[in-house]
Order: sequence, then C-alpha cells, then structure tokens
Amino acid sequence: MNKKDIMIFGLSSNRSLTKKVCDILGVEESQAKTSKFLDGEMIVQSLDSVRGQEIYIIQSTNQPVNDNLIELLIAVDAFKRASAAKINVVIPYFGYARQDRKAKGRQPITSRLVANLIETAGVHRVITVDLHSAQIMGFFNIPIDNFSTAQIVASEIIDTIVAEKLDPEQCILVSPDHGGLTRVHGVAKYTGNITNGIAVIAKRRPEPNKAEVEFILGDVKDKTCFIIDDMIDTGGTIIKGAQALKEQGAKEIYIIACHGLFNGEAVSKMEKVINDGTVKQVVVTDTIEIPEERRFKNLKIISVAKLLARMIQSSYEESSLTGVYNDEQNDIVKRVEEYTKGFKK
Repeated sequence: MNKKDIMIFGLSSNRSLTKKVCDILGVEESQAKTSKFLDGEMIVQSLDSVRGQEIYIIQSTNQPVNDNLIELLIAVDAFKRASAAKINVVIPYFGYARQDRKAKGRQPITSRLVANLIETAGVHRVITVDLHSAQIMGFFNIPIDNFSTAQIVASEIIDTIVAEKLDPEQCILVSPDHGGLTRVHGVAKYTGNITNGIAVIAKRRPEPNKAEVEFILGDVKDKTCFIIDDMIDTGGTIIKGAQALKEQGAKEIYIIACHGLFNGEAVSKMEKVINDGTVKQVVVTDTIEIPEERRFKNLKIISVAKLLARMIQSSYEESSLTGVYNDEQNDIVKRVEEYTKGFKK
C-alpha cells in the first residue's frame, strides 16, 4: 500500500476503531475538525490537504443517528470540494437499515433515502459490516461491500468452547428468529463439528422493539446455546429468546451480536439476566463504540478492526479478498479438527 496516496479519517462516532484500523495498516490517521454552531449546525473541515488523495472516512451512524449521519455527509461534501480524488465511506454500523421496506401503509423506506443521500454527497464506494438486510445493497448505484462477521463470531465460539472445555455434542447455535437463519448458517459453516445443529426461536413482533416468543424449533435441553444476532437494541427481544431457551432446559446461554446499540434500558436488562444466571456472557463487536458507563459485567467486546483494515487495503489495491477469507477458513477448520480429535467424553 502506498501510504502517501491514502488518507483515513475518523469522525465522531468511533474514534477508537479508527485508531485500531490505522495502527494495523501502518497509516497515520488524518485529522478533521467537527464544530457546531449554537443552533446545532455542523461544519467539518479537514486539517490536512486532501487534493488528489484517496479518502476513507470511518463513521458508524448509531445514536445520535441523525447527528452522525449528517456529520458524515458534510465531511464527504467538504472533501469533495477540497478536490479529493476518491471518497470511500466505511460505515461499520449502518443506521436506518431496519427501514428497508414498507411494513405498513404510508411508511417510508428510509434506508433507500439514506443511500440516495450518500450517493448525492459524492461517495465513490461504501464499506459496511453485517447490514440488517442485504437487500439494502440494491438501493445503491455505487459499489457497496457488505462484509460478514461470521468468521469472527465462529472464532469467538470456538475459543469459548475450548476455554470452557465444553462437549461439542452439547453445543448448539440458535437463531433468534427465522430471518436470522442465513446468518447462523454462515457461522455454522465455519464452526463445523464443534457445534451440533441449529435451533430457531419463532416469534412475532406486534410493534417495533417488542417481540413475543411463540415456540422453539429444535432440542435445546441440557445444551449450551449460542444465540447469534446482528444487533442488540433495547435487548427485550433477545432476552425473551434467552428466557424461552432456559425454560426449555438450556444449560448455558451465550449471546453474540455484531452491533451493540444498548439503547433505552438495555444495560439494566442485560445485567439482570446475567445476575440471575439466564445468560452467561454477552459478546458484541466494536462497530459501535460503547462508553465505559454503558458496559456491564460479562460483556465482551471483540474487534472488527482487522477485518476493516483488510477491506480498506483490498479496496485501495483493487484486489480480491477471497484468498484472505480462504486462509482464515482453513485456520478455523484446523482448530476445530484439533479440538474435536482430542476431546475426551
């Protein structure tokens, strides 16, 4: 990578992740200043010259969603007007992704609107992680790379099983709803023989942020369950799923999600189910920066920095990541084989 021709900027939402990515790539983080007028208007200015440079802006659009989104759009416009050669945005968590269709009459499709805004601002490429709905990629007329955390999640599950010396025959992956089955199958492809099957929590949503568990498909009695989801928002849905698993006789329950929003009373809810023994551990990635005051006992944060660094390097070099993915998959397969071969019942 020619470090002279690439610039990486981290905006307000996730500066720690930007630093990790820059450290992995060996690139010095470029500096931009975000200021606000008294009425809340934002202005973003690059403190470094961007003329003729390839720009990567890292910004998740989590809470405050609108501020983070507008900051991103203003930054893109600033860099475009400063004659940047190419502007790429890295959105580890893509806000408004849940509004990808009209679930009811007279509702907007806001994720399409956001895609239009990003394009109009002057972005050349979008890089994101675990979109809530893959169909959002079709809303863009510019290249978009939506990368899965399946390998990261699989590695975490394998590490947990090995560290806790769990019986692979008694470990099961759980989808929190039928819509998440594709995600769980993606993880199962890597965990192979170190997990034994998949269960599904069937539920319905009477309204946003509320869910009712109807039944569970699969045998979870005396099993160690790994619930895999794309995000934890208020926590109500996934907690009800965990409680339903416990009622069906699950031995231990781990919750693993890519995006840890933890809005509303999510933190207190998580603390409660951890303290009462329903959930053993909650694992999320650092696509969203979680401040110390929003962290809780048995919360583990794993990083997507290495993944994003490889995405940026691949995009810059216009190379394929197939080889990298294959190497990591082979490493996971070897770890699974070694553990299952040496496991003594």
